Amino acid sequence: MAIITLISDMGTSDHYVAAVKGAILSRMPQATIVDITHHILPFNNMHAAFVLRNAWPEFPAGTVHIIGVNPEAIGNTRHVALRHGGHYFIGADNGIFSLLFDEQPQEIIGLAPELDTAHLTFPSKHTFTKVACHLAQGGGLDELGERITDLQVQHHIRATITEDTIMGHVIHIDHYGNVFINITRDTYAAVARNRGCTLAFGRTRNNIRQIHNTYSDVPPGETVAFFGDSGYLEVALNKGVSGSGGGAAQLLGLKTNDVVRMEFAPVPNRTATPA
Repeated sequence: MAIITLISDMGTSDHYVAAVKGAILSRMPQATIVDITHHILPFNNMHAAFVLRNAWPEFPAGTVHIIGVNPEAIGNTRHVALRHGGHYFIGADNGIFSLLFDEQPQEIIGLAPELDTAHLTFPSKHTFTKVACHLAQGGGLDELGERITDLQVQHHIRATITEDTIMGHVIHIDHYGNVFINITRDTYAAVARNRGCTLAFGRTRNNIRQIHNTYSDVPPGETVAFFGDSGYLEVALNKGVSGSGGGAAQLLGLKTNDVVRMEFAPVPNRTATPA
């Protein structure tokens, strides 16, 4: 079964997504097309990478992923197809792949000019679908252009770590108003060293003083922090939904890139015992 996924910032109120799907099916009627989402914030690589990196590993090996966010080839930005973890990815080399993967992809191809000259304003439809169908039907990457070894880099916002604190940033807010913070479980464990912590949001009354395992560890309507399936620290409101009186982002007044501080109890000073 040939699977092609789509992720974009095109929305679903216009013709764009249907046109991309039609172009795929015209070339490959048997294709299975899966929409990851078309509601990425416009031109936002960070948002697209967060969503896609939490979705693509769940698909079967051989799946082809079309990235329709910032898809134009402008200046030094080229169109590429690459292989990573048994999957194929097609998009613009605009830094998104450095956000999507933690290591260098196994194989990267800069698309040949003859694949990539017409209709430059809509490459997701005219270029990426052509490449996706080629790969989904068993075609090789080497047939698409020349192998390259470098990709553009867009740097992550990294957590700042001291002996007793981790300063993180909000990297994503989902449909429920759940807040994802760029603090991983491993980072937390390395700094915590079995110490208690306080998660501070600027107002003391909103602070969270315990890391739980899941939403239902607290009663409905209460805030909770835990390390979720994404691997990042998540702050949620149990049974709360953004826009209807709930949602952690709404309650705490948090937006993407806001700072969240994790504070740990200081390690007690140890004095030498007299001989």
